[in-house]
Amino acid sequence: MDNLKPNKLNKFIPCNATCPVECENYYTGEPISLGLNKPNEPNKLLWVSLCFIWFLTVGVPTMAHAELGDLFKYFQPYITVQEEYTSNVDLTPTNRREDYITTVSPGLRFSTLPRSEVARAQQAPSAEQKYGMDLDLQAGLVFYAKEEDNNFTSLNGALNAWYLFGQKLSFRVRDYLIRSDELRESEYSATAIEGQYLLSTQRKRVIYFRNVFEPSVDYQFGGENRISINYRNNIYEVQGQTLGDSQENYVNPRLIYWFNIRHGITLEYGLTLGDFESSPDLLGHMATGRYTYRFNPKTSIFGEYMFLIRDFESPSNDYDVHRPSLGISHSFSPTLSGSAQAGYFWQNPEKGSRTGGVYYDMSLTQRAEKTTYTLSFQGGYTEDYFTAENLGFTKYYRGIGTISHRLLERMSAGLSGYVERAEYPSDLADRKDLIWGIRANLSYEILKWLSVSLEGSRRENYSNIDTFDYSEYRGIFRITASF
Repeated sequence: MDNLKPNKLNKFIPCNATCPVECENYYTGEPISLGLNKPNEPNKLLWVSLCFIWFLTVGVPTMAHAELGDLFKYFQPYITVQEEYTSNVDLTPTNRREDYITTVSPGLRFSTLPRSEVARAQQAPSAEQKYGMDLDLQAGLVFYAKEEDNNFTSLNGALNAWYLFGQKLSFRVRDYLIRSDELRESEYSATAIEGQYLLSTQRKRVIYFRNVFEPSVDYQFGGENRISINYRNNIYEVQGQTLGDSQENYVNPRLIYWFNIRHGITLEYGLTLGDFESSPDLLGHMATGRYTYRFNPKTSIFGEYMFLIRDFESPSNDYDVHRPSLGISHSFSPTLSGSAQAGYFWQNPEKGSRTGGVYYDMSLTQRAEKTTYTLSFQGGYTEDYFTAENLGFTKYYRGIGTISHRLLERMSAGLSGYVERAEYPSDLADRKDLIWGIRANLSYEILKWLSVSLEGSRRENYSNIDTFDYSEYRGIFRITASF
C-alpha cells in the first residue's frame, strides 16, 4: 500500500512503516457525530450516555467466556483533580479578569486489550485483534473561584471500536464527545496533531456541546487495493443567543487501486449536508483524484487534483474551489517519515472577485522509544464551518511543532507551539489575525496508580481589529489516581 494515508480533510499523513505490507492494516478514520436532533441539554446528555453504555454492553459479551474476576481487569476507574490559573478568563483585549478554576473529574476506562496494546490498536487493528473496544468517559465538576456563575459540569468521551470480518472486511466506530466552556476548541479530527485548534474562537465563557460519531466500512481486495465508506455526523450546540447550533452529515466513499507495484490511484468523493440554526444551510461536494508512483517501499511521488462545490441556501454566496498539487513522501527510517505537498488553489465565488494562492502541506514525524516529535506546516486556505463563529472560506497559514521526551522511567516532558495567520472573507471587515501559542508540560508517575503533571502556556492574538486582540497566561496542576 502507498505510504500515505488520506484523512478527512483530504490531506495525507505519513505511514511509519517502511514496507507496504506493514501498511496494509493501517486505517485512518474520520470523526462524525451522534444524530441528536437538538433536544434540550439534559435529555441530550442522557441520550449520549446511554449510547456509550450500549457500546459497552456490546463489548462485554465478547468476553462472556471469562470468569467474573477476569472481567474487571478490562475496567479502570480513575479520578482527576485539576487546579488551573488563567490571566484572562474571557480572552478580552482590555479589562482582563483572572481566575482560578478547580475541576474534579471521575472517569471510567474500558478496553478489551491490555493497556500496552491500546494505543497500537487505535491505529492498526490486526488479524490477532479481530474485535475490540476502547472507551474513556469522564465527567467533571468545574468551579470558578471568582465568577461562580460560570460553574458547570463538563463531559469528555472517546470511543474506538472495531470488528474484522475475516482478512478483507472490517467495521470501525469512532466517537468524540465534549461538553466544555473553552473559548477555543481543540481540533476533533482523529488525525489532528496535539495542540491543533479550530480557528473559531468564542468571545465569552459559554458552554458548548459537540459529539462527532463515525462508523466506517473497509473492504480490501488484492494486496493493496481497498474500498471504504465513511460517514460522519457532527453535532454542535452552544448556549447563548448570538451563537448558532449546527449539524453536519458527511458521506465519504474512497477507492485505492494499484495497477502494479509502482502505479496506483486514489479516487475520493465527499457529500456534505450542513444544517445551521442562524445561517443558510449547506450542500457541499468534494471530488479528489490522485495518481501515485512508487520508486521503492520508502519513496513515492504523486499528483493530485481536488475540486470543491459549496452551495448555500439564499441569500448566501456560493463558491467552488480548484486545487491541483504535487507531492512526495519518504520514510527515512523505521521511526522517521515525512511528506510534502504543494500546489495552487483558486476560489470562484458566485458574487465577488476570484481568490487564489499557493497551497502547501508538509510534515515530519519521528517516533522513537524515548522521543517523539512532529513538525507540520499548512498553507493556502481552510473552511471553518460547524463551529462557534462559522467563519467560512478563509485564507490560512499554520505551523505546529510538538516534542515529547521520557526523561526517566516514570517522568516525561513535552513542549509544543503553533503560529497561525488567518485572512477572513471581505464580509468580516477584511479582518486579519496572527495567533501564536506555546505550551510546556511535565508529568511524573509517583506510583503505578498515582500521577501528577504540571503545565504552563502562553497564547496571543494580534488582529487588525482591536476587539479581537487577546493574550493569556495559563498554569495547570493535575493529579490523577487510578484504581
